[in-house]
Amino acid sequence: MSDNNQHAMEYQRHSLAHLLGAAVMELYPDAKLTLGPAVDDGFYYDIKFNGSIGEAELASIEKKMGELLPTWTTVTHKELTKDEALAHFKGNEFKEELINEIADRNEPITLYTMGNFTDLCRGGHVDDLSTIDPDSFKLDRIAGAYWRGKETNPMLTRIYGLAFASKADLEQYIWQQEEARKRDHRKLGKELKLFTISDLVGAGLPLFQPNGVIIRKELEEYLWSLHKRKGYDRVWTPHLAKESLYITSGHAGHYMEDMFSVHGGTSKEDFYVKPMNCPHHMQIFADNQFSYRDMPVRYFEPATVYRDEKTGQLGGLTRVRSITQDDGHLFCRPSQIGQEFATIVGIIKEFYATMGMMEGYWVRLSLRGDDTSKYLGSDEVWATAEKALTDVCEAQQLPYKPAKDEAAFYGPKLDFMFKDAIGREWQLATIQCDFNLPNRFDLSYINEQGEKEQPVVIHRAISGSIERFMGVMIEHFAGAFPVWLAPVQVAILPVGEKFADYAYEIKAALETANIRVNVSVNESLGKRIRQAKTEKVPYQIVIGEKEQTSKTLTVEGRNDLKLESITIEDFIARISDEITNRTLN
Repeated sequence: MSDNNQHAMEYQRHSLAHLLGAAVMELYPDAKLTLGPAVDDGFYYDIKFNGSIGEAELASIEKKMGELLPTWTTVTHKELTKDEALAHFKGNEFKEELINEIADRNEPITLYTMGNFTDLCRGGHVDDLSTIDPDSFKLDRIAGAYWRGKETNPMLTRIYGLAFASKADLEQYIWQQEEARKRDHRKLGKELKLFTISDLVGAGLPLFQPNGVIIRKELEEYLWSLHKRKGYDRVWTPHLAKESLYITSGHAGHYMEDMFSVHGGTSKEDFYVKPMNCPHHMQIFADNQFSYRDMPVRYFEPATVYRDEKTGQLGGLTRVRSITQDDGHLFCRPSQIGQEFATIVGIIKEFYATMGMMEGYWVRLSLRGDDTSKYLGSDEVWATAEKALTDVCEAQQLPYKPAKDEAAFYGPKLDFMFKDAIGREWQLATIQCDFNLPNRFDLSYINEQGEKEQPVVIHRAISGSIERFMGVMIEHFAGAFPVWLAPVQVAILPVGEKFADYAYEIKAALETANIRVNVSVNESLGKRIRQAKTEKVPYQIVIGEKEQTSKTLTVEGRNDLKLESITIEDFIARISDEITNRTLN
């Protein structure tokens, strides 16, 4: 969506919030309106009702909005003094509070009128609301909300509305939300026994069950295979470090509130649980004597780090406190930045093509903001780093958009935005260019003249974090993972007990070919088939008299696939090819 279209949509949603407020006041004249902003998918209004309303009342409010909409053909506004505004909203303590704050900031107090409805507002509206398609918006739900988000303030009723440019866009969004509920990784994770959240362990600290570990390991091994052939070496670093490490890195001054501290019971020493791997990797590099011939030096570590995320923001796997990054840091010469970035971009593209997520991707070029106190390093260093990333975007012809104030505190970055199977956008891979940490850790290599020269550090994570990426993948595939990722790849279902021996013979052959398989004998065949499909096993092999006699297989797969009288050898070749090539199916 272009900036102009985005602003137009924001104005439309803001105007519809006014329309909601007007409809409420027509139906509930003793209600008190508070704030009604536009949001990403529509609008809401927080309202103090004399009593309570429920979801059942939304239909009548929405109907009233539809009746008012054709009459709202003009928008007018006027500026009032503080006393005039207070007089207009006399008895509404919420509006009075806002008016007093606006006056204290010496800002203009403006009222906007549409139809017979006037509200306190800063502006930004559709000039003629009657032009809005009445089928492009709808009221969505009711929730409770404290006034201005503070628990000590009065509880209000928040009415949410959805609004889009057209009926088709609204219907697409509603479908997407319904589909998202079906795909919710917390629901599927429990059903498929992938992970567990334990109150005794703590919020944001997921436990992975055997099925979940299989997926984690497959992802980690795939990521390592992509890096191993590009000259990366694996390293390992501990989960703790002394505060002095983070003073040197700058985390102590810029990130401490997000870190966990640890006090030794025996040693009585104080440590911090690492929030990032980069300071540790700096120490590995520093303990070597590299020359220009060794550069670039590339480290890879799928390591778990820990960040003190706010409790209220934690959820499933997509927001956790234990974060396993497929982390990598490479140390290179300034002249090598372009080639190294090109290599990393190639890895990202290959990885996300395998996941079926390359369509419509784009890249956010995350730059430093105007408040430079939030960032490490000089203006010159930042200018150099930001130009390097811009040059990479141009050279690689990436679909990029600059975004100020989105950089890491130590350097600019490229954030890759991918869409899942139902069109939702996720920020996943990231590449960061860092001239600051090498300087802070006094890193160097020996150049052609025998002199010390400072390297550039490139931080990169392809999946972002394994936990969050798994949450995205569970929803992207709706739990029906491609064969290479599926915890169980084949379910063998003998028709009866007399065919169990042949079923286990097939199982042994498949396991010899490193195929994950189970045999299910108990319960009726129909129930076992339904169970395999519920568990989203890619292939089911049904074994009966015909198969046992002919030493062949009858195989059912996804998308109504059916293979009859296929030999074990041919089936193994087929599924092994899908696993090796990580085929989407």
